[in-house]
Amino acid sequence: MGETLTAEQAAARVGARDEIGIPLGPGQPPSLLAALGERDNWEELRVYGGLLAVGTALFSHPNVHYLSGFFSPIERMLRDSGANISFAPADFRSFKPLLAAQAPRLMLTAASPPDADGYCSLSLHAGASGAELHAAGADPDRLLVVEASPNFPRTIGLPPEHPHRLHLDEIDWLIESDASPLPLPDPEPTDVDRAIAANAAEFIVDGSTLQTGIGAVPSTIAAILAEGDGGDYGVHSEMFTTGLMRLQDAGKVSNRKGQFDGVSVCTFAAGSEQLYHWLGGNQEVAFLPVEVVNSAARIRANRRMVTINAAIAVDVHGQVVADTVAGRQYSGIGGHEDFVTGPALDLEDRALICLPSTVEIDGGLRSRIVPWFEAGAVITTPRHQVDVVVTEHGAAELQGKTIHQRGIELAGIAHPDFRDELLEAAERASHGNSPLPSPVIERED
Repeated sequence: MGETLTAEQAAARVGARDEIGIPLGPGQPPSLLAALGERDNWEELRVYGGLLAVGTALFSHPNVHYLSGFFSPIERMLRDSGANISFAPADFRSFKPLLAAQAPRLMLTAASPPDADGYCSLSLHAGASGAELHAAGADPDRLLVVEASPNFPRTIGLPPEHPHRLHLDEIDWLIESDASPLPLPDPEPTDVDRAIAANAAEFIVDGSTLQTGIGAVPSTIAAILAEGDGGDYGVHSEMFTTGLMRLQDAGKVSNRKGQFDGVSVCTFAAGSEQLYHWLGGNQEVAFLPVEVVNSAARIRANRRMVTINAAIAVDVHGQVVADTVAGRQYSGIGGHEDFVTGPALDLEDRALICLPSTVEIDGGLRSRIVPWFEAGAVITTPRHQVDVVVTEHGAAELQGKTIHQRGIELAGIAHPDFRDELLEAAERASHGNSPLPSPVIERED
């Protein structure tokens, strides 16, 4: 074992010119990042991470360059304030080889305190950083820094292949703290959220294996299933949420998935304080690396897979914008495409893209289902992978349909005020044509 330090002592030892790697959100060490933010003598510090869940002044320093693979509200705030932040487009699985290529000198993580055998559970995050944490611990030229707090729950992996833990012998600096993970309570659902959830739940039959994210719609879907007559569900989800906890507590989850039977599978967890307490010592939820959880082949192998993801906008082709707004980074790619691709490999599986039909901008109502995307739009998921789009007005099944047919389906679930425009675009798109109106060419005499 290395040294036991305070967060301030560890922060003081980081070089003014250095490189740091951190996990996503719930794997980030709160006290250490806060202590690093108290320093003002940085010359060139590069930090690789994403989905910030810790408030710290570190990333506001002009000589700290933060490279993020997924924006949270904190990243958006930093960007808007002029911080030295960049976005690297990559799906969550790609974070593992990208982090290995960078090989930051310091790898930081949050963890639970060591058990009697000297093992610290990686708690709420397995993700893409596990292999690099072990690599840093084994390399004499690098440092593995672990912040251990009893408020980070002790969770399990599936050893020996996926142990989800670090041993004291690997750790160079151990920081003992009482920091807590950031709670993310589900927002109260609106009437639109409830209608979307009800339409999506129609696709979930007994024995389905589920993937959901956080937010009002997935939590409402989980509530519908928890209170309904169905059951025998499985869970194979990038994120484990408060909604999935409630579904499991309702006795609706058997996890007879055909792989990883008997346990719910995820790569990180985020939700309420109740969820974090519930996960502590829970042997029915296993945290596995993202390259396992988000593998399209693994997703397909589950029994009756149903995935539920959100979107910002969809066009008549079925192209999905899910991580940008007007070309500005809003979130990230994450596992969006993985959990659309996996179900597409088996006709029994379904991939649902959920969104409200409209959004209000500057006092005016705009459709989220559009005839075409304007220049500058950034596509998250291509049209050929999209299965079902769900709004409060119904569900459009797109797989195997022509652009004309897709446009008609999508018009049917759009807000009534915008359906005629969408139908006209769909008609123009028939026979492989463009949905855009033909340009008017003025004749020159």
